[in-house]
Amino acid sequence: MKNYEFWRLVTNFLYFRKMDLDFMFHMFFLARYCKLLEENSFRGRTADFFYMLLFGATVLTSIVIVGGNIPYLSESFAKIIFLSNSLTFMMVYVWSKQNPFIHMSFLGLFTFTAAYLPWVLLGFSVLVGASAWVDLLGMIAGHAYYFLEDVYPRMTGRRPLRTPGFIKSMFADEAVVVARPADVRFAAPPAEERHQD
Repeated sequence: MKNYEFWRLVTNFLYFRKMDLDFMFHMFFLARYCKLLEENSFRGRTADFFYMLLFGATVLTSIVIVGGNIPYLSESFAKIIFLSNSLTFMMVYVWSKQNPFIHMSFLGLFTFTAAYLPWVLLGFSVLVGASAWVDLLGMIAGHAYYFLEDVYPRMTGRRPLRTPGFIKSMFADEAVVVARPADVRFAAPPAEERHQD
């Protein structure tokens, strides 16, 4: 902020640091769970998907800024320069909350349901030497989105994370049309020709 390098608020989500085992797993998470969210929960809702990412990036940036000013947390948060892994982990968390009963296996060692996926991956990240804070921040942002988008509207009937109109106007979302059997029209079968003897 002191050097007016405001673009870093965006570019810190685009860099994944060194290529190690943790990097490979986060790339896998990004490709797999981003695709699953786009194809299922956000099918035909590109603006809503973008708004989820924008919300997550805003929450993550706010947490790091506030946490960096708290005396006991400032040392841990000062080491978090890039939030790309946290944003990826947020998508994993949101997917796991929206699909909690899917059975999964971790490296073929043990099985669990998708609801526990973020905790399993957090444990694995700690085992390979990555900072637990990075994934925990993603879980916090993911839980904030899940609560405001799925839980709170069911409790109150209000939806605070409705995608703004100006964001929807940036994307050409088309409604996904699925044909029902009653809507399908077939050509009449050709009339049988009768042969006279």
